[in-house]
Amino acid sequence: MKMLVISDTHGNYPLAMRACDLAEPIDAVIHLGDGIADAEMLAQVMDIPVIRVAGNCDLGSNAPREMICEWQGKRLLLTHGDRYGVKNGLARLEQLGIKSKADAVLFGHTHQATVTNLSGMLFVNPGTLMSSAGYTTFSILEITANDISASLHSID
Repeated sequence: MKMLVISDTHGNYPLAMRACDLAEPIDAVIHLGDGIADAEMLAQVMDIPVIRVAGNCDLGSNAPREMICEWQGKRLLLTHGDRYGVKNGLARLEQLGIKSKADAVLFGHTHQATVTNLSGMLFVNPGTLMSSAGYTTFSILEITANDISASLHSID
């Protein structure tokens, strides 16, 4: 399974669509908040699932703030990350990942793209697609029965 992971689009729906085009073929899109309206528009035009969680800027959204999803036997924790102080480190989010028995933790909020391993879990922040950002990025997550991996990609 190949998934596009985006976050912090902040109203930049055209760049979210461009990320979808660049990542194709994909089986699903995951939007990690702060642009939930962009994710909802993607869900209307895409023929694949668009999974979404709300961020701190998604006021009034009915989307969950975090969720656990399972694909091909891999357990993913999805959250925006602001509730866990990710701008000051990943310790609190790491503890939640351990408690949740996650294979991977996907988060946003910092606008800084990163892929790292902590406590045997893959941590992925796809960065931001905000129009005023100097560097716009997304992630591709690939899941098989035996492995889970992520790569970061910039949009010029």
